[in-house]
Amino acid sequence: MSAKKCNFHTHCTFCDGKATAEEMVLSAIEKGFDVLGFSSHCMHPLNPDFYKPFDSVWHIPAENIKAYTQEIQRLKEKYADKLKIYLGFEADYLESDKYGSAIPSKANYTEFNPDYLIGAVHFINTEKGFYTVDNKPEIVKESLLRLYSNSDGQIDGRAAVCDYFAAERAMLKKSDFDIIAHPDLIKLRNGPLNFFNPEESWYKEELKATAKAIAAAGVITEINTGAIGRGNMDDTYPSQYFLELLYNEGVPVCINADAHTTQMLDCAFDRAASMAKKTGYTELVYPENNIVQL
Repeated sequence: MSAKKCNFHTHCTFCDGKATAEEMVLSAIEKGFDVLGFSSHCMHPLNPDFYKPFDSVWHIPAENIKAYTQEIQRLKEKYADKLKIYLGFEADYLESDKYGSAIPSKANYTEFNPDYLIGAVHFINTEKGFYTVDNKPEIVKESLLRLYSNSDGQIDGRAAVCDYFAAERAMLKKSDFDIIAHPDLIKLRNGPLNFFNPEESWYKEELKATAKAIAAAGVITEINTGAIGRGNMDDTYPSQYFLELLYNEGVPVCINADAHTTQMLDCAFDRAASMAKKTGYTELVYPENNIVQL
């Protein structure tokens, strides 16, 4: 289906969004969207309370998943003449001997009948424990010192980054989803913390290996503008360099806002589209055969 304006990465108050699902729908209509996909954070089948001692819970509690799916279905029907709405999940990947496994696989989410899944890596599990790569800078720094300190007490940034991309490639190999979320999320806190240099050859090799894994998995990569929208970073995920690697591997892309507020729904879309065109892309590809020409 040919579309004009889409966003498939939308959060609401069922997870850590700041607006209700209906408020997001009304804003999308006002902003001229013709397609909106909801993607609340989910760790099914795990209970997200396991990380409560370290962070506020930002995934849908298991007991609220049914209410979420029912609300999106209600909105689909109510606004059918104004907006095409899709039900999705931003499904987190985690494998832990202590807490269990969450795999972003359509088979695991069958009972909720989603239209699509976004696969995401936020948590990195190590022998010493786990942490969230996009937590507040001070918390990420404490986590890196706790889990990745060298013998001299300095952070081994290379080890941390390599673990992140290894987890992402493991997710791609073991899972079944439609869109990979913010594929270089590990860079989000690198600005204030400076724990790795993205110009070094080892980092570029990690991006190359991950681009090949994304291509092999046959998923769409989003150009995610969420960090720009929240003022956390003046860049998209993926970076321009990473995007060029993805293009060379034949990976389709879409533009997603990772919106947690109504104001963010189309933040920096023009900038992301310019990046895509500069790279060589001529169209954006979304689930359910939605295509936007650039």
